[in-house]
Amino acid sequence: MSAMKFCRECNNILYPKEDRDQKVLLFACRNCDHQEVADNNCVYRNEIHHSVGERTQVLQDVAADPTLPRTKAVRCTQCNHGEAVFFQATARGEEGMTLFFVCCNPNCGHRWRD
Repeated sequence: MSAMKFCRECNNILYPKEDRDQKVLLFACRNCDHQEVADNNCVYRNEIHHSVGERTQVLQDVAADPTLPRTKAVRCTQCNHGEAVFFQATARGEEGMTLFFVCCNPNCGHRWRD
């Protein structure tokens, strides 16, 4: 895998850029006008895939977040606990915002949406 390249002029990172006229791959600085021809025409892309367990853990941890609002106006359907944190986010495959709740009972962590 190729190493990151840095600008000789200002030391910022160089990004891959296509020169369609010359049909060559360049590395260009976004801060100044410096460009250099790539010595390798291969550009790497690193995609990180998270497991379902990682995503679930993030939602369970929000119950302990002191910056999130809490409500006692709802009851958990799993453990009947009377306090939950709530936040708005976009649900997968849906437009608009959805209101999510997470039970504050440390032994439960049930999630639901309004």
